[in-house]
Amino acid sequence: MAGATYPSAVNTSPYYSVRLRRFAASAMVTLLALTFLLAYLLPFGNMALMSLKSQDQIVTSATGPVLPVESISFNYEGEDYPIYTVPTESGDMQWALVNKGRQSSQFVDPAHPDAGLIEWEGSWRTLEPAYTVEPHYENYSIAWELLNFPLLFLNTFIIAVVGMIGTLLSSICVAYAFARFPIPGKNMLFIILIGTIILPGQVTLIPTYAFFANVLHWTGTWLPLIVPHFFSNAYNVFLLRQFFMTLPRELDEAAMIDGASPFQILLKVVIPQSWPAIVAVGLFHFVWAWNDYFGPLIYLLGKPELQPISVGMQRFNARYSSQPELIQASALMGMVLPVVLFFLTQRFFMRGVVITGVEK
Repeated sequence: MAGATYPSAVNTSPYYSVRLRRFAASAMVTLLALTFLLAYLLPFGNMALMSLKSQDQIVTSATGPVLPVESISFNYEGEDYPIYTVPTESGDMQWALVNKGRQSSQFVDPAHPDAGLIEWEGSWRTLEPAYTVEPHYENYSIAWELLNFPLLFLNTFIIAVVGMIGTLLSSICVAYAFARFPIPGKNMLFIILIGTIILPGQVTLIPTYAFFANVLHWTGTWLPLIVPHFFSNAYNVFLLRQFFMTLPRELDEAAMIDGASPFQILLKVVIPQSWPAIVAVGLFHFVWAWNDYFGPLIYLLGKPELQPISVGMQRFNARYSSQPELIQASALMGMVLPVVLFFLTQRFFMRGVVITGVEK
């Protein structure tokens, strides 16, 4: 009809345009995050796959299957022969190679061995071997026994947990004092404390070792790895102080009116509201102590019965360097507990980091 108007087939309103742009931006960010996540997890996936492979597969097939596999063989007249995928006019067949030749080879069909040998024209070296997926879970039990993992695990756990308790007790007290008490010169003292964060450990290595070895005679024990953490840590004090300063002082004043002492305020008011930061600090120290290598190496040299996982795994890697499947299995076992702890405390950990605005 002349002069009639019809609705447009395509809705070009600004509302749908904005939604489309937002969806595209969200999809791009998600794709980018997944790409980075995949790139980050690829080494761990490779470790897991290598730990389940046999030594022959790792050594002889650098460009072979990615999954842990074993070649298939067929017993023919008392002998085991490898099975290959052979192209024929009827399609690809899986036959056992009995007699190898340059121009032609003889195979036997495992499904019909009574049919006798089958002549095939071509080079058998161009054929793909037949595989079956067969993970070698025994690599973990072998590495567990050779590494003496229970002893190393216990040593590391004791060092990490006792040190974590010490750093929490000392850091909470120092951070509480900096956040709440009117100490003369408090800001200058706090600046000096924070300045120790940028002090390289190599600067204090020799005098610290000389003090522990010649004065206290603590070498060959766990004391140099545990006792210093009972005297606070600048980074942990900074993180906890930042969190304590976000708590309203009115709560302290209300508790003081009820007759609470500063120590009771810390125990009954501050700490119950500071679990996110406390869990973050504890997790930071636990993971650091679990992965610490240099300290246990110099203080526990010659004491394998006291060494943690980091030093024990280094000795294990040097001794069994020709068996990478055992090395990867031991590495995965050593990193299980920190990863499990992180996932169990992830909610508190992330909340503490976000509120304090500190990343490590």
